[in-house]
Amino acid sequence: MTRIIAGAAKGHSLAVPKSGTRPTSDRVREAMFSSLESLLDLGGAAVLDLYAGSGALAFEALSRGASSAVLVEQSKSAANVLRANAELLARVTRERGRRAVASRVAQNSVDSFLRTTPGQLFELAFVDPPYELGEAELTGALEALVPHLAPEAVVIVERGSRSPAPTVPESFELLRRKSYGETIVFSYEVSPVDEPGAEKSQA
Repeated sequence: MTRIIAGAAKGHSLAVPKSGTRPTSDRVREAMFSSLESLLDLGGAAVLDLYAGSGALAFEALSRGASSAVLVEQSKSAANVLRANAELLARVTRERGRRAVASRVAQNSVDSFLRTTPGQLFELAFVDPPYELGEAELTGALEALVPHLAPEAVVIVERGSRSPAPTVPESFELLRRKSYGETIVFSYEVSPVDEPGAEKSQA
């Protein structure tokens, strides 16, 4: 069972797609958000959740005070689960007398969404792809993500312990790298770039 750990919807259970997703465990999510709160004020933040799966990361952020979230998921069945979770989260927060939470599910591939969707800038982005996703594909997604990020945005990338460190755009500054069993969480901040176009790999 996946549940909201803290905030307005604390204890609320989330549905999980029957297959094709790998929800971040409650233990890892709790540690991730404990670390994240020292890097970013979630209050009022706009959140982007790529490869969203059950949406546990975005919905946790909304419960803790983020103002809005866009969840990107290619699978139709997973996107339907996301919409159901979003409706339940909105209902729970209303019943508890908390502010309304705003979320939108984009049923699309990450690459297509990032390369064709203009507009909103995000203060926080979660990138939690399947562990088997190729490194070149992940690198391309991170490059395409840059125009969607607000200045000093925080980007959280989750990878398997057997995967190499992500190759990230020059504007990404590594803040933390934490291992949780089979999971490694990389935390980056978007910083100014002196000479754009370069990439770097951070171990």
